[in-house]
Amino acid sequence: MNFLLETIQVLLLSIWYNVESFIHLFIPIKKKNIAGEVVLISGSGSGIGRLMAQEFAALGTVLVLWDINQEGMKETARLAKQSGASRVHYYLCDCSDKNEVYRVADQVKREVGDVSILVNNAGIVTGKKFMDAPDSLIEKTVEVNTMAHFWTYKAFLPAMIANNHGHLVSIASSAGLIGVNGLADYCASKFAAVGFAESVGLELVATGKDGVKTTIVCPYFINTGMFDGCQTKWPRLLPILDPDYVAKKIIHAVLTDQVYLLLPKSMYLIAALKNILPMKLGILLGQYLGAFNLMDTFKGRSRKQD
Repeated sequence: MNFLLETIQVLLLSIWYNVESFIHLFIPIKKKNIAGEVVLISGSGSGIGRLMAQEFAALGTVLVLWDINQEGMKETARLAKQSGASRVHYYLCDCSDKNEVYRVADQVKREVGDVSILVNNAGIVTGKKFMDAPDSLIEKTVEVNTMAHFWTYKAFLPAMIANNHGHLVSIASSAGLIGVNGLADYCASKFAAVGFAESVGLELVATGKDGVKTTIVCPYFINTGMFDGCQTKWPRLLPILDPDYVAKKIIHAVLTDQVYLLLPKSMYLIAALKNILPMKLGILLGQYLGAFNLMDTFKGRSRKQD
């Protein structure tokens, strides 16, 4: 296709996609039916992972729970069954260990079947400034928050590609879009998670596997205990998010094949401004929004894997 024709095509499609987006402001996108799908959620022993499990259960899915906390998973499984899950399976799995991920993944495929919705939710935070963080904690942060996504994709994506059907869900963070003082290792791991999910999503589209969808979730701090002690400077603009609200928004994003979900909605504007403002003005905006002091009162919790 020559330059002129391709340019005209892009312009016409741009107009159509904008019209389509405008229409969907008034006419909601039809939700897909995921009853009977096998949904694997890492970090499902507590927090958002548990709440997502309950939401997915109510839609008649088969649930596979992964976590390092067996008692937490048992409680999640009990709640998921009450919520209507057709079947619930749970497995101890340290997502930071590649060999363990592959071993448990093989066990899941033998005992449950192919996973069609993969939710990479497990995450940890050190809460320390970069120079104060031990090397071992930095490595663990990257292993859990980033590398685990590589290994779970390697384990479960081939079946999705073969069937041209599936959904990859990355629970990242707004700290994967904008740097935060005192969260260098966490931000790096979440930036990597966002970039990885985006890139694999593009690979799938480029190879014609458009039946395998991607959803990248970038929330602000969520009130699950992981960031206990952190305070937001402007709670109306950037509130600490309610976990139930976040879980419901994630499920809605999956059901409507939404690629990016930023929470709260103000994050869409903040992320856009970061990319267009001069550097000095961007730093000033960060100070105004409290990005320099968010972690000053951080306490976290004793077991920080979500």
